[in-house]
Amino acid sequence: MHGTSDRTRALIATDERYGAHNYHPLDVVVARAEGVWLWDVEGNRYLDCISAYSAVNQGHCHPRIYAAMVEQARNLTLTSRALRNDRMPGFLEKLTRLAGFEAALPMNTGVEAVETAIKLVRRWGYRVKGIPADRAEIVVFNDNFHGRTSAAIGASTTPEYKADFGPLTPGFVAVPFGDADALQRALTPNTAAILIEPIQGEGGVNVPPEGFLKRAWAACREHDVLFVADEIQTGFGRTGDLFACDYDGIKPDVMVVGKALGGGFYPVSAALADRKLMDLFAPGDHGSTFGGNPLGSAVAEAALAVIVEENLAARARYAGAAIVQGLRAIASPLVREVRGRGLLIGIELDRPARELSQALLARGVAAKDTHERVLRIAPPLVIDDAAIAFLLDACRQALATLG
Repeated sequence: MHGTSDRTRALIATDERYGAHNYHPLDVVVARAEGVWLWDVEGNRYLDCISAYSAVNQGHCHPRIYAAMVEQARNLTLTSRALRNDRMPGFLEKLTRLAGFEAALPMNTGVEAVETAIKLVRRWGYRVKGIPADRAEIVVFNDNFHGRTSAAIGASTTPEYKADFGPLTPGFVAVPFGDADALQRALTPNTAAILIEPIQGEGGVNVPPEGFLKRAWAACREHDVLFVADEIQTGFGRTGDLFACDYDGIKPDVMVVGKALGGGFYPVSAALADRKLMDLFAPGDHGSTFGGNPLGSAVAEAALAVIVEENLAARARYAGAAIVQGLRAIASPLVREVRGRGLLIGIELDRPARELSQALLARGVAAKDTHERVLRIAPPLVIDDAAIAFLLDACRQALATLG
């Protein structure tokens, strides 16, 4: 059982005194990480089942990505987009070919890629579809999470994300996640796009009904609407396919990616589309000083190579099935449902999931609650059988302790 020392308490107190209170983290102070394991400042070891919200799919401090970052840092880190650099072209080629698109616009954080997609589909709505000025709508889904910028919270249906941050960005229409009939009714001549997470992570690991994404994609074709997939958390192997949309065999018109694209070393994101869409942007329409910088490009290229060459999507499919099977075999009256795909797994409880999170932390597992009653289990994709057994044993003990 892990405890809290004076040193840990002092670091937490300093954090609380000088930092904004915009998160409610677990009270473990991490000092080192490797693969699927974390060590706190006291040397206690924890199995990471958070993965920085899918930003470390490749495992912590992967040596190949580390080497790429160090080598690039010796030569060139930033030019801004006022100049070209020698690393961005190769990164963009690798990313677009892997994802199956013709062009990418690189940014930094995931929400920046979402904002890029919003601007792109609105421009398409006006210039190509002929929507009247300032009337374009984007259909989103209840319990979505696309980030925390003003536009992203304008798209949210979660009250606490929006409270006292208005006036909110207009132009979003929300429908129930997984309800194809409600989606059909929401599409109008002013609809430019739908924006959807193939599986909602922050919303509670909500997996849509079988066939829903295909029906949504078909509805977009029928109504001349763009399909935008937010694969920031689900992409790069997390759900057992390279991208979650692959499970349904659909190709979005626009796809936004991030998190694991930086391999846990550096924030890298992108919006992907074919030329007929991406070329609606002209110089000066959109950009970022750091987007596509040589350091980030080198890191991302190595991060992509690890995902592909280590076959991490297949590993996530195997490990996820083993974890789900093991969790469902635990006879606990506290568990309402175990759901997910690949290594994006949710345990829905009959009580606040923070209680299970704390019980697991005491047994060396770091896992975070979301939407009050769901505990998300999302370890790095490199998790092995021994770590899976450790996780399942900790879950059995923790659930037994809670009742």
